[in-house]
Amino acid sequence: MEKINILIVEDEYIIANDIQTSLESMGYEVCGMAASGKKALALAKDLSPDLILMDIMLKGNMDGIETAAKIQKKFNISVIFLSAYSDDGILQRAKETLPFGYLIKPFRDRELKAAIEMAIYKQKMEKEREQLIRELKQALEKVKLLSGLLPICSFCKKIRNDKGYWEKVESFIHKNSEATFSHGICPDCMDKQYGDENWYREMKDKDTLS
Repeated sequence: MEKINILIVEDEYIIANDIQTSLESMGYEVCGMAASGKKALALAKDLSPDLILMDIMLKGNMDGIETAAKIQKKFNISVIFLSAYSDDGILQRAKETLPFGYLIKPFRDRELKAAIEMAIYKQKMEKEREQLIRELKQALEKVKLLSGLLPICSFCKKIRNDKGYWEKVESFIHKNSEATFSHGICPDCMDKQYGDENWYREMKDKDTLS
């Protein structure tokens, strides 16, 4: 199983080191640490972590909530907020960034691990949902293509695809659906092709008698 890479954004050096020690003891990989929103943005871009633990009260021009909003907009990386505060105003601002978790300091290792595992699970489910949506959109496009007006050559019976190329009916349908083909000859064509052949008439007579 691949290790989860986590970026720690915390302006208190001792707390950041304690969190790093806890994460590594639980089997996670700490790919970097930042003490400011500006540094966090730079590391998020350079390191592409799987998850960010973000302290809300950061020093500098950007607090953790503003930093998280910019990271999610630019890089779509999941964030868990860490805060010693739980007042309604902060919680409301934090909720607007759609975080994957919110931990009140001080927290225990098991609480941290639970929050991380839930965030990774939600992230996985979100990616699977996005993949399913993409597949459904592709399927709908194929349905639209097959249910629309298809240009077909009057002579060779090839179909013109959406790129302007002509291809065999079998190839076109196979590419745009789950259908596969097996070839045979219908009774009418058999009559036209072999109706004058003695063996064919004898075969038909036997089928009729049986």
